[in-house]
Amino acid sequence: MNSEEFRSIQKPLKEKYREEPASAIVTLKAHGKPGEGVTCRIDTARAVVEAGLHPATGGTGQFLCSGDMLLEALVACAGVTLMAVAASLGVKLKDASITAEGDIDFRGTLAVSKEAKVGFKDIRLYFFLDTGEEEEKINSLIKLTERYCVVYQSLKSTPEMKTEYKLTKT
Repeated sequence: MNSEEFRSIQKPLKEKYREEPASAIVTLKAHGKPGEGVTCRIDTARAVVEAGLHPATGGTGQFLCSGDMLLEALVACAGVTLMAVAASLGVKLKDASITAEGDIDFRGTLAVSKEAKVGFKDIRLYFFLDTGEEEEKINSLIKLTERYCVVYQSLKSTPEMKTEYKLTKT
């Protein structure tokens, strides 16, 4: 998609959001239901997936790991954002791929050590780009991709979290 096509798609949205800022606030939702054993079935936009324990916590590896899914969401968001920014800037990419990797100390989640953090200690995001563009343009592409990638920014500056529960009578 070239920059003109991309801008024409986003132009009416940007105008609407400038005129009606509240219309830009969209609540995304995910829903899951505990499955067999120690699993959770998640309704995605395209299919139902089943998550389970990572082998480092006693899982079999048969089910998706939520940590992997988090990294996959980062790669997906970074990839879409990369292509949107490239289209907007007119950067021509012959090929591109994105890899995310993260380190987890499973002593934390298994309550082996209170000093071990629960969750990712470090996350690294790599862009592999095949392009003839100048380095300055590529630096802008990556900087803007980081800036506008929702998942990247959410992980970088943790959003406020709130947990609630509702009881149903059986």
